[in-house]
Amino acid sequence: MSKKKFLDHINIKNKKASFEYHLMDTYVAGMVLGGTEIKSIREGNVNLQDAYCVFIGEELFVRQLQIAKYDKGTYYNHEPFQDRKLLLTKKELRKIVVKSRDKGLTIIPTRLFVTDRGYAKLEIAIAKGKKLYDKREDIKEKDLKRELDNTKL
Repeated sequence: MSKKKFLDHINIKNKKASFEYHLMDTYVAGMVLGGTEIKSIREGNVNLQDAYCVFIGEELFVRQLQIAKYDKGTYYNHEPFQDRKLLLTKKELRKIVVKSRDKGLTIIPTRLFVTDRGYAKLEIAIAKGKKLYDKREDIKEKDLKRELDNTKL
C-alpha cells in the first residue's frame, strides 16, 4: 500500500473562534509563503488557535499562525511563528481598517484551505468578543441539539 504524501483536501478550521467571538464579516485572503511553508500546510501541520491579524503600515499581516517546520526541509526551512503577509485588494483593506477601528473588534483567521490550483488561502473575519453568558448560551444550544439528534436515532 502506498500512502499519499499530501492530503487531498486541506481545510483547517479555527473552532475556538466561533466560540470566543461573534463573527461579523468574512474575507478570503491569499498568503505570501515560502516553499517549505506550503509543503507543511499541504501535510496539515498548521495551528490557527492563537492567531490574529494586525495592520503594519497599510498591509495586513497574520501573527501567531503556527506552520510547523517541514520534516524534509534543510537549512532553508522557515520559522514556525513568523508574521505572514495577507494579500487583499486595496478596497477590501480599506473596509477592514474602517471596521476594525471600532472598540472591541478584532481580526481573526477562521479557516485555512488550499485551492484547486494549489494556493493557500486564509479566511479572516472581523469579530467581537463574546461575554461569558453568551458562551453559556452557545453551550446550552449545542447540548440541546445533541440531545435532539440522539433521540431521533
